[in-house]
Order: sequence, then structure tokens, then C-alpha cells
Amino acid sequence: MRKKMKRHTNPTRLLLLCHTKSTNENDGSWEGIQGVKMMQQGFISQHVAARALSALVSGNYVQQRLRPAIRPYSSATKEMTVRDALNSALDEEMAADPNVFIMGEEVGEYQGAYKISKGLLDKYGPERVVDTPITEAGFAGIGVGSAYHGLRPVIEFMTFNFSMQAIDHIINSAAKSNYMSAGQINVPIVFRGPNGPAAGVGAQHSQCYSAWYGSVPGLKVLVPYSSEDARGLLKAAIRDPDPVVFLENELLYGESFPISAEALDSNFCLPIGKAKIEREGKDVTITAFSKMVGYALKAAEILEKEEGINAEVINLRSIRPLDRETINASVRKTNRLVTVEEGFPQHGVGAEICASVVEDSFGYLDAGVERIAGADVPTPYAANLERWAFPQIEDIVRAAKRVCYRSLPMAVAVAATA
Repeated sequence: MRKKMKRHTNPTRLLLLCHTKSTNENDGSWEGIQGVKMMQQGFISQHVAARALSALVSGNYVQQRLRPAIRPYSSATKEMTVRDALNSALDEEMAADPNVFIMGEEVGEYQGAYKISKGLLDKYGPERVVDTPITEAGFAGIGVGSAYHGLRPVIEFMTFNFSMQAIDHIINSAAKSNYMSAGQINVPIVFRGPNGPAAGVGAQHSQCYSAWYGSVPGLKVLVPYSSEDARGLLKAAIRDPDPVVFLENELLYGESFPISAEALDSNFCLPIGKAKIEREGKDVTITAFSKMVGYALKAAEILEKEEGINAEVINLRSIRPLDRETINASVRKTNRLVTVEEGFPQHGVGAEICASVVEDSFGYLDAGVERIAGADVPTPYAANLERWAFPQIEDIVRAAKRVCYRSLPMAVAVAATA
């Protein structure tokens, strides 16, 4: 067996193991042809291929590195941007595990489209910080194939809108392989990049994919808000034995957040599937994720100041698995719920949360649930229309006032003015 496998150290043969076959079965073409050229040009060296195959030969499909996590919640001592938090997490995980590598468009020479991978090419070299052509299907397939063989790729999409080009590899290859192999094959891969609307980039660069990927068994879907979220969750994602979709927000990259000394420790890691109560309250529960957590916190301040409403704000952190226990416990305390997201309303994350609360805590509700979501239209390009298409702080304030009966329900208010 060892002698037979030795033949596959040829770089081209390795790529053919990496599931880059086109979804168009009729023409027999291979989306991975660009990947083959990359391999032949030396973007991924034979050294990486040999390490991948040695993991397969030894039967070690995944080298699980579960270092102990320290306390995830603590007092903050300094500030860090989300960009620096992501960069430091990648740096530390690459230093700790030689199987971790980064692949994507402009991640190396250009230091990353959003400078998340700044400095990593100089430190780890082109074998582990791999620039690719504009071929999401190609490099996502290479990443999945390398994860099959024991490596831990971090695949960067310039925007998750472009992940649609690689959807077959993410869903059919990465998410389903562990189940279909009866647990024999792990796929420790992270797909990361900006998700959801930015500013003035149009419908094809503004969609939120949290509900899309959150509906797929076999995937874990994480949505960081703060710098502590970004560091702790990205480290957890890289160490996890299963495929993780890591949805960042472009507009948060430059935002600074308080971060504790514990969170700066290289062993720091946040638990996947556990929400965080950002603000305790007793009158209404507001759930949010990513950028909307900040909006919810600002709305809570307004509600406290103007109406005396004490809102509890939950930062979901994880869409799949969803922390139903924390959400339901909060609703049983406050008896009211407002969900906030930037995605489309139909089949959204808020809809799933509402269903969970109705199933488990219906008897505790004192008012109907309010869902705040993006408009049910492709994202407009015009700035004024774009603002109307996504939740604003005042939308959250009005919804919370409605469930607390501090204002007329929307339908009644419209009828009264008719």
C-alpha cells in the first residue's frame, strides 16, 4: 500500500484527488485545470503534497488539536480591531500547527483584499499562503481535497457572494463526507470571508448567506461581532474537525473593541454553539448577530433612556449549531422577543428562532414575536434605497416598543391613519 501510494506524490495526481470535477457532467471538463496550472507553477509545492499523503498513508485523516480553552469571558484591558483579531488568530494557529494553510485570491502578495492575511506570506512562505487565480470552484475543491488528506485549509472568499461558484464543494463534498463515510473521513476546513451588505456594492455583493449555510447538516456556521468573537471563534473553527463557514462583516473589520488579556492568550478559544448575553435585561429579548449586535445594543440604550424598557441583547455568535437554550431561557424571563438580521425575511435565521421559541416557550410569551430583517428584494445600489433595505436602529426600537405595548401595533397604526 505504501509503495502504491508513493506514485501519487506527483502534484498533478494530487490535484485529481482533490474533487475539482466540474458540475457539468456532459462535457467532461475539469474546473480544477487552473488548479493544475497552479500546482505546476509551484504555488503548492510537492512538499505540501507529500505531507498530505503521509497523513493519508498513516490513516490519520485529521490531527485533532484540542488545546484547552481558558475562561472566555473576562474584563477587557485594551482595544483591538476585528481585522487585527482575525490576523492574529490566523498567525497563531499557523504557528501552532504546520498543517494549517491559507488559500484564496490575493491572500499572499497583496496581503489580503481586506488585509486579514497581512504579513503571513513573509512569515510562512508561498507553500502555506497560497495565491490563486479567480476560480472559486478550483481552489475550494483543492482545499476540500487537502482536508481529506489531513491538512487544515483556511479558504478565503473575497465575498461570500462568490462562494456560490464553489457551492458544490462546500455542500456535497465538505458537509456530507463525514456522514457518507460513516465517520471515517473528517473535513477540517474553514471557509471565511465577508458576508452580507457592505456599502454601495449592489445586489451581487451584498447578500447574507447565514440562513443558506445554516440550513445544511454537516456544516458549522459562525458569525463574529466583536474582536473577542473574531479571535476566539476563528481559532475554534480552525481547530474543529468539521467544515466551518465563518461569516465576517466587511464594515466591522476596522472597528475597535475592548479585548481582555485572556482573549489575547494563544490558547484562547470560544465554544462553538454558545451565544453570549451582551446586555442583561428583564423586559424584552433582542437576538442579533454580526453587525446587527451593535445596532441592537444602541437600540437597547435608547429604549432604557426614553422608555424605561430594560432590553436583554443576545449575540448569537453561532447560527449552526444555534444556542436555543440561551434564547429560550431569556424569553422565559422577559416574555417578549425581537429578532434582528440583515438577511431576507423568508426562511431566515429569525424565522428559525421564532419557531424554536413557539415550540419550547410559547406559554411564556406576553406578546407576538417581532422579526426585523432585510427587505425582500435584491439589494438596491442607490444609497437611500440601500439604507431602507436593511434594518436600522430605529426599526429595532419601534419593534421593542410594540411588543412592550408602548406603541400601537403596526397594523392598528396604519388603520388609524387611513
